This record gives sequence, C-alpha cells and structure tokens, in this order.
Amino acid sequence: MTTIQPRWRTGLQHLLHDRNWRFALPRIVLLSALGWLLVQQLLPRSSFAGTPDELWPNTDFSRHSVPLDEFEPGGPPKDGIPPIDKPRFAPASAVEWLADDAPVIVVQLADAARAYPLEILVWHEIVNDTLSGVPIVVTFCPLCNAALVFDRRVAGETLDFGTTGWLRLSDLVMYDRLSESWWQQFTGEAVAGKMTGAQLTQVPAQIIGFGDFRAAWPAGEVLTRRTGHSRRYGENPYVGYDSMRQNPLLPEKNDRRLRPMERVLAAQIGKLQRVYPFTAIAKEGLIHDRIGDTPVVVFARKKGMRSALDGERIARSKRLPAAAVFIARHGEQELTFVQDGDGFRDQQTGSHWNLLGHASAGPLAGQRLQALPGGVHFAFAWLAFEPDSEIYKSE
Repeated sequence: MTTIQPRWRTGLQHLLHDRNWRFALPRIVLLSALGWLLVQQLLPRSSFAGTPDELWPNTDFSRHSVPLDEFEPGGPPKDGIPPIDKPRFAPASAVEWLADDAPVIVVQLADAARAYPLEILVWHEIVNDTLSGVPIVVTFCPLCNAALVFDRRVAGETLDFGTTGWLRLSDLVMYDRLSESWWQQFTGEAVAGKMTGAQLTQVPAQIIGFGDFRAAWPAGEVLTRRTGHSRRYGENPYVGYDSMRQNPLLPEKNDRRLRPMERVLAAQIGKLQRVYPFTAIAKEGLIHDRIGDTPVVVFARKKGMRSALDGERIARSKRLPAAAVFIARHGEQELTFVQDGDGFRDQQTGSHWNLLGHASAGPLAGQRLQALPGGVHFAFAWLAFEPDSEIYKSE
C-alpha cells in the first residue's frame, strides 16, 4: 500500500496568504478550518504514524474503489468524534433551549419528523437512529457543511456507523461496525473494505431554522443534549471557518465557477444534478426551474437560520437563508408559486405552503411536495464529488 502523504502543508501555505485569514487571526483562538488536521500539526507526528491497514487491521483494504493515498488522517482516533447511538428526543413544543433560527437537520418519514440540531451534530457528526420503522443514519461533516441522511439497510443487514478519524477530499469517512468497511459520507458509498461498492440510499433532508420545523411539526421530536457525552453544545469549534475565501484543506480541487466556501443547495433527479448558490437564493427567495423535464421550485426564507460554522456561539452567528427544493407538481398538475406572507401560495389552487413543502391551507391542505435529495454544502465539496453539476444562474 502507498504510504499516505498528508497535504496539510499546501493548505497551510494558501491559508497564510489569505488576507481575510490574517485579519481574522487575532479573534480566532482555535480555528478548526483545518479541522483536526491542525491538531495533527501540533502533536508529535508519531501520534498519527501508520497507514490505514496498519491502524485498522479488521478492514480489508485489498478491496477499494478509490486510491488509498487519498485518505488523510484527520487527527482523532476511531470514534474519537463519538457518534450518538442512543439518541434521546423531546417534543418540539417543549423545547425552549433552541432559538427559532437555530439550524436543524429535518428528516420526515411517513407521518413523523425529527429535528437534529447542528449545535449537537457539529460535535458528534453521526447519529444512528430509527424513524417510522426505518433505520437511518444522520450525518454532518462540518468541513464540507454536508448534512446527509441515509437508510442504514444494505444487502439484508442493518448497519451502525462510527467515525474513522480519516478524511477524503476533506469529507468525513465513516465506518460500519459489522465489516469495518469505510464509507464516504458525501456519497453514501463504501469505498474500502469488504463492502466496497455498496451504496446507501439517501433520505431527503433539509436544514432550516428550528422555528419553521416546530410550526410545521408541532408534535415532531428534537434530538436533546442528553447524549451521554460532555460537550459545549451551543458553541462552535470551527470559529470563522465559513468566512474564509478558500478551503485550506483542498486547495488543488478548487472549482473556479463558484467561491469555494459559497453554500449551495443541491438537487438531484436521476443522473442530473444542479446546485443553487446561496447568493442567488438570498437574492430571489423563490426560484422556479426545470431539471431535465421536471419542474422544480426552491422555497427559501432569506434569513431563516444561523450559521453553525461562523461565530463562537451559534446563537450569535451570521444569519443565512434556509432553503429546500421540491418537484413543483401535485399529481399531474404542475404548480407555480408566489411568496405569500411567511410562506408561499400556488397560483393553480390558491393553497398556502410552508418552507418544508406542506400545504397548510386551501384545497391542497395536508398534501406535501416531493422533496429532492441533494442537501446544502460548501461549493468546493459538492463540485469535488460532482464536477459535472450544472450551476443555476440568476436571470
């Protein structure tokens, strides 16, 4: 096996030449823009010596679908960023410790929904859960701003996931506890080990403000801080990360079509992919589009949530759009929308819709638009994995 050659030095050189970084340095005591790779620089190299096959003897690295030298040690050991295996929840109506603009990952299955606060996921990255009888894994990679949810069932097995402490293309690499195969969080694919080539099914999820979740799902549940671990929930260990001009961990992969740290809302229909930059979403608030022959709509609240990767306290961080993308159709009827108060109204039936694509009033009350998989990510990360994606441009 080829010995891994970490690329943090190249990233550090780019970082030190970034004027924004130099001006921000006095206020950033510990920027995890290098994530745990910065810790890697500060500790003795012997702490991180070894290749994956030396450190992971139960993983079959003779099977892999990506070059093994693309894996980079992130710093923490196996499950050093501890996943949550026994999540505890509280009714949304009873939660008082989250502000309305606190960012949460929303998962909706059948007639149930749960919200997973980013203030918790930023410290744990993985939650193994079951919702409406479906075993799911809720994941968040802070370095990519990638919040993705997958069905944990593969080839007749229900898998539990943990963190490897390794990265690939700046993205979280997970492992399953059954075979100890390594999985790319961004794609849900097993990329090394016995299960190489296996694919998790993505479950559509949205990142929105807690207030919008509670309004849509008053009986919904919220992941609580009772995780079994002691962490500074509400604080951001990646202070200033999303204000940087470039991602220092992946400078050679920068796609010049978008600023690397621009957030994008991705939408996938079959093999077609399109991303909607947050600059366009913030400008328009409501976007009608077509992906192939399919009509789609982006609903957005322009300052609907806080960034989880900006200030020291998430509750005081900058505000961002909260956005979700749906197929703009009910049955065979294509729908067009206008903004209406704090929601949206379709021009065909006059029904009122919320940010999660629920019709709350009118002839279609109780109906839901079909959410598209994709998620919200930093542009550099999405384009590193999906370089052929189309980019939406405002008219």
